[in-house]
Amino acid sequence: MDLFDAQIKNKSHAPLADRMRPQTIDEIVGQDHILGTGKVLRTLIEKDQLRSIIFWGPPGVGKTTIASVIAKTTGAQFIAISAVNTGVKEARVIIEKARDNLKFQHKRTILFIDEIHRFSKSQQDAFLPAVEDGTIILIGATTENPSFEVNSALLSRSRVFVLNALTADALSTILDHALANKERGLGALHLTIEPDARVALMESANGDARTLLNILEYSALFVNTKKDNTIIDLAAAQEAVQQSMLRYDKGGEEHYNIISAFIKSMRNSDANAALYWMARMLGAGEDPLFIARRMVVFASEDIGLGDPKAILVATSVFQAVHAIGMPEARIPLAHCAVYLSKAPRNNSAYRGIEAAFADVERYGNLPVPLHLRNAPTKLMKNLNYGKGYKYAHDFEEKKTDMQCLPDELKDRQYLD
Repeated sequence: MDLFDAQIKNKSHAPLADRMRPQTIDEIVGQDHILGTGKVLRTLIEKDQLRSIIFWGPPGVGKTTIASVIAKTTGAQFIAISAVNTGVKEARVIIEKARDNLKFQHKRTILFIDEIHRFSKSQQDAFLPAVEDGTIILIGATTENPSFEVNSALLSRSRVFVLNALTADALSTILDHALANKERGLGALHLTIEPDARVALMESANGDARTLLNILEYSALFVNTKKDNTIIDLAAAQEAVQQSMLRYDKGGEEHYNIISAFIKSMRNSDANAALYWMARMLGAGEDPLFIARRMVVFASEDIGLGDPKAILVATSVFQAVHAIGMPEARIPLAHCAVYLSKAPRNNSAYRGIEAAFADVERYGNLPVPLHLRNAPTKLMKNLNYGKGYKYAHDFEEKKTDMQCLPDELKDRQYLD
């Protein structure tokens, strides 16, 4: 049988990572510190005493999977949403549905919110009454510290569980299961993997099971092109890594390339390009507050005194994005990007502070001229602190010829 044909005959055409998603607690690999026998989360699940919780950990370690397994184990209705594309209106619909399930079917609802840190305060608050009265059991997932990203009212009603990045042993176990499983995995292909190829796949996964399985699936496709060959060698693994890596990784090179393109497009007054690169970032799941912060910096660094209102626009948009969240936040973000792209430029303040920092680094802590020093005590006055100070408001032009820089820098000009 051709390897590709064997794959097609698999009962599911879903991606390998979805097919291999654990169905029971015992199938979950790598989180024994909370799910091992006798551990607190496992005990709560088995006794059906779970209340709202938050999973904090890196991508691909099982946050969604564990939530799904909890629902199956406890017989609860499972609803999964993403904070990126759910607003307050959708939240209210979900809560009403959960109330109906509880009232008419006596069935509790587990609501899984992926990337809960991206919810605005108002969005998080919308779920609070339903969490308090037990209408829903909320399971939030976040890659960010929930102490900073989840509002205190919701956090105080939830228990936080930290999920760890998967170890090499855990990844190796997941890989072997996927190669051996004939029903959900690649077992029908009778593949073997060379040791150096195994290492390459696990290193590229970086502790992420989803990434590992995606690369493994690509590797199997590259093996398919070789007649009578069911071995995943290093060449196939390397080719798979290149093909399967995301083109936008929030911690990787392409992340910095795209934010660089966005900033440089605005600097070049190209609003169209700025909108495109912004759409690329938002479409790939970038935190909208990250983009808003970068525009606040841009407003001062690049526009500066050319349009003093630019910093007000940027900070207002930052606050708006924080308040409303996605997907609506894309609108004020676009507004700001276009405004900044079209605003006049004067970066003298930015260049001035950079030059001042250079002098601080070069000369160190130069003494403050005596006439500028504070003199709250008699001793300080006797040491001539404040002597010769000229109060600018006493002069007609509200300006004096008084030296305000240290002697070594008395003629320095930081501004054009």
